[in-house]
Amino acid sequence: MSTQPILVVEHEAQCPPGWLGEWLAEAGVDLDVRRPYAGDDLPGDLAGHDGMLVLGGEMGAGDDVDFGWLGEVKDLVRAAVPAGTPVLGVCLGHQLVAVALGGEVGANPLGQQIGVLGVGWTAAASTDRLLADIAELGPDVPAVQWNNDVVTRLPDGAVDLARTARGELQAARFAPAVWGVQWHPEAGEEIIRPWADHDRDDAVEQGVDVDAYVADVEAARDRLRATWRLLADRFAEVCAHPDAAPEAAPGPASPVEATAR
Repeated sequence: MSTQPILVVEHEAQCPPGWLGEWLAEAGVDLDVRRPYAGDDLPGDLAGHDGMLVLGGEMGAGDDVDFGWLGEVKDLVRAAVPAGTPVLGVCLGHQLVAVALGGEVGANPLGQQIGVLGVGWTAAASTDRLLADIAELGPDVPAVQWNNDVVTRLPDGAVDLARTARGELQAARFAPAVWGVQWHPEAGEEIIRPWADHDRDDAVEQGVDVDAYVADVEAARDRLRATWRLLADRFAEVCAHPDAAPEAAPGPASPVEATAR
C-alpha cells in the first residue's frame, strides 16, 4: 500500500510493535523498526518514511537526559506536523507527541491505571479520519491500559477524542495527521504477561491482581484483535494517502485535568 516504510520507534524490548506491526505488514506497509536502546540511530527527518509509529515504554516523556533519543523523537514529531507526515503515538508515544507539541504530561493522582477498559469516545471521534469507524462500535470496545502517567494538558489546537469514565484522556488528534492513544492496541497477553511478572510487586502494593488482569486480556483477545486491527488498517490508509481531506479539521482543545499516571 505504501511506497516508503513507516518508521517504528521501539523504546524497549518488552514493548514491541506486536499486533500493530503484524496488521500493518498485512496491509502492505513496510516497517523500519528502530531500537535506539539497542544502539539504532533514528533518522534526522521523515523524508524517507510515509509515517511514524511511536510505541510505549517504562520511561517518562520528560526523561530525555537518561534516554537521549526521546528528544530526537520529539524533534521528528514537530517536523512531521508542517510536513503533513502521519504519526501515531501509543501510550508513552502518545505522551511524547503531546509534550513535543506543547502539552503537558504528569502522574495520575488517581493512581496507576491497569485493566481492560472501555473507551469513552467524544463527539469529535465520530468524524475523525483515523478513529471514526472504531468509535461507531460504541464505548464498550475493550482497550488494554497500563500506565502511570497521562496527558494532563493538551497542546493548543489539539482535539480530545476519548476519555475514561474518570476523566483521564485516552486519545487525541494533535494535528490533521497526528494522533495519540493512551491504551495499547498492539498488546495481547503475550506482551502483557511479561509486564505483569516484571511489575508484580509494585502492582500488588497498589491492590492490582496482575494475574486476573492477564486473564482478562486473554479473555478479550478476539474482540481486541477485531477492534484494533481497524486502527492499523486506517493508519495504513492515512500513511498511503496523507493528503486526502480529513473528515474533521482540528478544533480548539478542550481542557484536560490532571487525572492519570
